[in-house]
Amino acid sequence: MEFDLKSSSIIHRHPANPILSARQVPYPTALVFNAGVCKFNGQYVMVFRNDYGSVEDQIVEGTNLGLAFSADGIAWQVQPTPFMDWHDAEVIRAYDPRLTVINQRCYISFAVDTQHGIRGGIAVTDDFAHIEMVSLTAPDNRNLVLFPEKIDGKFLRLERPLPVYGRWGMERFDIWISDSPDLVYWGNSQLLLGVEDVPFANLKIGPAAPPIKTERGWLVIFHAVDWSAERSKTGWEDDWQKRYTAGIALLDLHDPRKVLGVCKQPLIVPEAYYEIANGFHNNVVFPGGMILEDNGQVKIYYGAADTVECLATAHVDDLLNLCVAQG
Repeated sequence: MEFDLKSSSIIHRHPANPILSARQVPYPTALVFNAGVCKFNGQYVMVFRNDYGSVEDQIVEGTNLGLAFSADGIAWQVQPTPFMDWHDAEVIRAYDPRLTVINQRCYISFAVDTQHGIRGGIAVTDDFAHIEMVSLTAPDNRNLVLFPEKIDGKFLRLERPLPVYGRWGMERFDIWISDSPDLVYWGNSQLLLGVEDVPFANLKIGPAAPPIKTERGWLVIFHAVDWSAERSKTGWEDDWQKRYTAGIALLDLHDPRKVLGVCKQPLIVPEAYYEIANGFHNNVVFPGGMILEDNGQVKIYYGAADTVECLATAHVDDLLNLCVAQG
């Protein structure tokens, strides 16, 4: 059954959308989306997923990660070469990055497709010229999202394991939380939010942008997926019948394993033309970056239709009130 969903009235799509597309990339590209964004050393930094191939033939030949900088978080200057292009006999590609600044270092988490399953990776950089690998999960896990500071002496991350066998072949995945003493060894994993907790999802949910800290708790944005057999072909794939929306939740400031509230309606629903048409996967919004400005504005960066990168804004108090009023 098709859900009738609408974006929250507190969300404002930026008039410059899409803020980044393939035409701005000076090397082979077809689709530019699912970026991680942060503020680092006085500027906005974006690491984006770059799928290269042919839009005309609807073919993706490979994936790398691109790098862009901005003075205002709206107009972006893409660097002349890919930032990260990881593939070898075992690794097929790295993609869907997130950026988290911890103790003046920028950590990049990303998914890694390998010959033996999907893994989640964490790397660190101090200058976006050199990258140091920190850790990789065992298969199958992805959507790693780091908290920007230690809590009770430990690093924390949100993640989405992919237990297909344990779910009897069903694509039904949830958000988990784990901690680590050093960003290498992770444990104490527990379920944070299940699909059943999100009324506008019937297939899977997963972490989106890294959490932002507020006086009332950790504000967390997530992606939620619903499926409907009533949807016809909506993209390059004949059988694409999914829709990706964005939701918002609030976690306890001192114990983020405690969920204080989840908005029961979606925050962002695919509605704009660049979210619902002429894309690789239409009907998709996929947040990967969230920045709280000094004036209370929250910048939410998201991939649209798995094809372009976009920006939406909201006031932090409005986002918090959604979680508390409807939690």
